[in-house]
Formats: sequence, structure tokens, C-alpha cells
Amino acid sequence: MIRKSIIALSTVLLLSGCNSILTPDGAKLEMNTKPELVHTSLAKEFKSIQPPDGPPFVVAVYSFTDKTGQRKPNDTYASLSSAVTQGAEVFVIKALKEVGGGKWFRVVERVGIDDIVKERQMIRQTRETFEGTNAKPLDPMLFAGILIEGAVIGYDTQKQTGGYGAAIFGLGDNVQYSQDVVTVSMRAVSVQTGEVLMEVSTTKNILSTSTSATMFEFFDVGTQQMEAEAGVTENEPITYAVRTAVESAVVELIKEGVRKKYWSYATKHAVAKPTSTSPTNSSDKK
Repeated sequence: MIRKSIIALSTVLLLSGCNSILTPDGAKLEMNTKPELVHTSLAKEFKSIQPPDGPPFVVAVYSFTDKTGQRKPNDTYASLSSAVTQGAEVFVIKALKEVGGGKWFRVVERVGIDDIVKERQMIRQTRETFEGTNAKPLDPMLFAGILIEGAVIGYDTQKQTGGYGAAIFGLGDNVQYSQDVVTVSMRAVSVQTGEVLMEVSTTKNILSTSTSATMFEFFDVGTQQMEAEAGVTENEPITYAVRTAVESAVVELIKEGVRKKYWSYATKHAVAKPTSTSPTNSSDKK
């Protein structure tokens, strides 16, 4: 009966230990937690933030690089792979396009601006070749009034490590965990003046767990033995941590702009203004 209880307990710990960890001081660590803002409160839900009082702001993202210099952790050999993604601007662009239901920002392409310029030149030359001087000109490109700059500035490994285990009558289990932290910095820069309007930083914990159960038993008056071990390791994706930290930074950037009166939330009875496609609409509110 005791052995059955121990086996049941080990099974429960094995199944539940990968989602949350109790540290020796009683604190609970969980995976897929909300990102924490540096020196601020937790961000609001990404999709539920209020829309702006007016048309979306035109912004540009040139790059969002990895400033950590960290390589992927490895205990056996030196890895040449980077610890965090080298293309975080993809997450920034996606977050700017989707925050608040897509009502806050219009994002112009700048990561592949050389390709756009070359393609426009080809179109212009082709039209001039077949239509001559009366060729229809291309529409002017939309330019941004705000640049979104920033980087992944920190990746701290093994901020907290630990584990616990127990065994009785040859049956036992063991849990180990490790906690890393990724830090993202983001700022909004005015194109007209070059002034840094706002700057925010967010952090996200990355939890890795390893849970195992063992059994050791002797048979036939101690002449034969049996040993069994089962375990599972789960690592929270670093890419997920970077993406959620970026989304949290975008939300906090909006809230910071409201606090500094660069823009404001729409009132209940406000009528949405039409968004112009003219290149002059990018930063008139600045």
C-alpha cells in the first residue's frame, strides 16, 4: 500500500512539476508568465488597450538588434549560435501593427527599403521606355514621423537555480529548475527633431525544468536487482520570451506617450477621423 502511494505521488509530481516549481523559500515559479516591466507596473492586455484619439501614427522600424553578445548556453562545447533571435524587428513590426486592434500605428517598410527603391526604379524606367515623357509617375512613398528604435539588451543565464527530491524504499523523484532573464529596451524618436520622446524597458523570465522519477529494488533475497528511471526536461522558448517582452514594451510605450501628452486615448463619443494616405500625415501631431 505504501509503495502504491509513493508511485502515485511520484506520478503526480512528474506530471505537474514541469508547469510550475516551488523554490526552497516557498516562491512559485511558473512558465508562460506575463512579462514584467522595469520600474513600472505590469502591462495591460495587448489587444484590449484603448484606441487613439485620431488616425494611426505612421512609424518606421529600421532594426531591432541583439546587443547581448550571448551565445547559446552549452555545458559540453562552445556554441556559435546566438542565445536570442537576430531578427527581433519582425516581432516589433508585428506588435506595432496589431496592438489595440491595429488602430495605433501604421508601419512603413524600412528593413527592406533598398528592395523597394530598386523596384520603384524598375517600374519608373519601364514606364518611361514604353510611354515616354508622358509616363505616369509613381505615387510618393509614405514617410514616418516616429522611429521605433531599440534592442535586446540583456540575456542573463541561471539567475536562479535549484531543485528538490526525495526517496523511500527505493522509490524517489527529483526536480531541478533554472531561470534565465531576457531584457528588451525600446524608444520612440521624433524624425523632425531627433529627440528621444519615450524609452521603456521590459524583462521576461525564462524557466527550464527537469523532472525525473527513479526506482531501485532487489529480488530473491538481494541477489537480483532492478533499476528504472524516467524523466522529462522542458525549456520555455527564448523566442516566445523575446516576443512577449516586445509586445509589453509596445503597450508601455503607448501608455508612456499618453502620460507625456504626445497622444491620447479616444473618448467614448469620439468620431474616428479618416486616415490620409498623403506622405505629409506622418507627424503633424508632434
